[in-house]
Amino acid sequence: MTDRYLKIKTKGPAEEDVTGARRSSARGLVIVITGDGKGKTTAAFGQALRAAGQGYRVLVVQFMKGRDYGEFLAVEQHLPMIAIYRSGRDRFVKRGNPSPEDIELAKRGFEHAAGAVMSGEYDMVILDEINVAVDYSLVPLEDVVTLIKDKPPAVDLVLTGRYAADAIITLADTVSEVRDVKHHYAAGITARAGIEY
Repeated sequence: MTDRYLKIKTKGPAEEDVTGARRSSARGLVIVITGDGKGKTTAAFGQALRAAGQGYRVLVVQFMKGRDYGEFLAVEQHLPMIAIYRSGRDRFVKRGNPSPEDIELAKRGFEHAAGAVMSGEYDMVILDEINVAVDYSLVPLEDVVTLIKDKPPAVDLVLTGRYAADAIITLADTVSEVRDVKHHYAAGITARAGIEY
């Protein structure tokens, strides 16, 4: 491993990145990835990979997910610049009737995410499936709105999941909608490792 890579991996927030630019001088963005199509989490992890490649410290908080998805395993094994905090069980949450455990896990996940955003430890925080957690009444919309409004200026905040609330879309700098044009589930092809998880 060369010195260049050692410096990138040990770099903290607001230090010089590989281009010599100061991260602290950049305005952090609010990016929303929503819609009914496949690929929202995948897009967010692509954003995390890009940021990590530039030496940024990234935290991904996954709501309503407890399984060892492929992205979790890859990050754990190969990407020390990205941390993942899972906040959910390995089962589906019932819309309109979430269990107390689902609510508690989402609450803990949001508290962890909010603390991380404000800590100065991370350059980018990704709230994976937060839009669904809000829609399912696991996390109050007003808490997410407050976090967006109060985040430190340099922190990039990425929010994924279908059902993004109008209030979140209004506050965002960038909103991408992933549209379902065609999905292999309709042909009876089931979930597959490396594709869905």
